[in-house]
Amino acid sequence: MTTALSGIRVLDLSRILAGPWATQTLADLGADVIKVERPGRGDDTRTWGPPYQPSENSNAANESAYFLAANRGKKSIALDITSTEGQLIIRELIESTDILVENFKVGGLKKYGLDYERLRKINPRLIYCSITGFGQTGPYSHRPGYDFMLQGMGGLMSITGEPDNHPGGGPVKVGVATADIYTGLYSTIAIMGALRIRDQNGVGEYIDMSLLDVQVAVLANQASNYLVSGQPPGRLGNAHPNIVPYQAFATEDGHLILAVGNDSQFRDFCIACDQPDLAKDERFTTNPGRVENRQQLVPIVEKILRSRATEAWLTVLESAGVPCGPINNIEQVFEDPQVKSRELHRQLPHANCGSVPSVANPIRYTNNKLECSTAPPALGQHTETVLKELGLSQEKIEYLYDQGIIT
Repeated sequence: MTTALSGIRVLDLSRILAGPWATQTLADLGADVIKVERPGRGDDTRTWGPPYQPSENSNAANESAYFLAANRGKKSIALDITSTEGQLIIRELIESTDILVENFKVGGLKKYGLDYERLRKINPRLIYCSITGFGQTGPYSHRPGYDFMLQGMGGLMSITGEPDNHPGGGPVKVGVATADIYTGLYSTIAIMGALRIRDQNGVGEYIDMSLLDVQVAVLANQASNYLVSGQPPGRLGNAHPNIVPYQAFATEDGHLILAVGNDSQFRDFCIACDQPDLAKDERFTTNPGRVENRQQLVPIVEKILRSRATEAWLTVLESAGVPCGPINNIEQVFEDPQVKSRELHRQLPHANCGSVPSVANPIRYTNNKLECSTAPPALGQHTETVLKELGLSQEKIEYLYDQGIIT
């Protein structure tokens, strides 16, 4: 079946999350992704557990849930790139590679002769994507960068959590590594753009991706709010800085999210709650008024919503066309009928574990279905296959095994 990236080969020299998320997306789109891992150890996240998916083979390692999240659809070769033989194999692979993704420290691959300037001489059409914490330039460029740090440095934690003067107030990170994941997605976009340019001029590209750059970019309206007003926004808990009422509210038996996005929805909310006069109150008839009078309106809405159970409110508000929803835990997410209907939970056959769970790529093409049927690979699962395709003899492969250059 023809896919968006059929015939495109990716060499994945990245680990942890940002780079692997980008290359997993490319694999979902049909690229042939070869993940290069350290012999005997592999990607750091292979040991980031529990939980682990148990292996059916007592001699094989269990697979961490973390690794399974970001490495679907790839081949794994266990190759020591610090060795001269390992570097020669990478250079041979580069001849038929379209995209290389790496997240070593700035200059980290230069000492191995695997930097862009060296490799583009082998393959001028190569698209080389480097992912670092702070980018290739600037005073922080040589610092290591991790998602948690970047959520703090990039401003996200200053707007996430309850205000300092509220119970439990203080900066909070997001529950998943958003700086890493957004950087992976932006890297994918950058790579696709570079492929399009290469289609036109036949020349590859070097892409410099920074977690800090991405984290600042995705501050979105909060960054714009500051740049326009000169006032840095603070933490509002679950509330929205520009829309009211748009937050989580306690009900009689739990919580629900109310997402009133415009004035007509607010009127519908008031009517559905048997409070039509509230919509006529001059303080609340428009969204700017509701934002200005947030402190007066929110307690009124809180009192209203505490009068019934969550399910009762969801029924009433959904029938009135008022955007709302429950706060699900992750078990409830995968039991949700909409999530089930969209088949977001998949089981993929695995070399050692029988099968492993996976979350489907959310991209839905009408005419070209994304059908990734390959689980994340076992460490070194495809080493021999890839080297034979490269033309290495069995004798040479045995020698590399003996020297510990491959596993």
